[in-house]
Amino acid sequence: MGIGRSRIALVLLLCPLFAFAQQSDEEAVWKIERSYWEDVKTLDLDAYRALWHPNFVGWPIISAKPVRNENITGWITANTDKGLHLESYTIKPAASQATDNLVVVHYWVTLTWAEKDQKRELNTLRIMHTWIRVGKGWQIISGMSAPEPEAKK
Repeated sequence: MGIGRSRIALVLLLCPLFAFAQQSDEEAVWKIERSYWEDVKTLDLDAYRALWHPNFVGWPIISAKPVRNENITGWITANTDKGLHLESYTIKPAASQATDNLVVVHYWVTLTWAEKDQKRELNTLRIMHTWIRVGKGWQIISGMSAPEPEAKK
């Protein structure tokens, strides 16, 4: 009887530690998501490419079918080739979940693309990324993006 209670007490003591570890993983990934957008804004394509796992497959908004990571910066250069730069962005988290060596995040990002003449284009996307632990860091192994539908009037 005493051994059973001891085991239960031990499990109850350890549960907050596991929850804290998951929360820490989620917080770490959210921090990297923000640096992801800073890399886009500053056009640090090397840092941006380093965020993607070699086995990545995902379905970005600009593609009719899933893609691998060979041309992962294509959407950025497509915008910069048109004379646009990412002026600002706002991330609004929707949900996240840590499981073993994965963290999945869902969020809205509102982007302000600007031209040199300061003409601005604002759009909001839904983003989902699956991050996998690689060594002591994290990389995106899968993801998907979609336009946020305009609010119904």
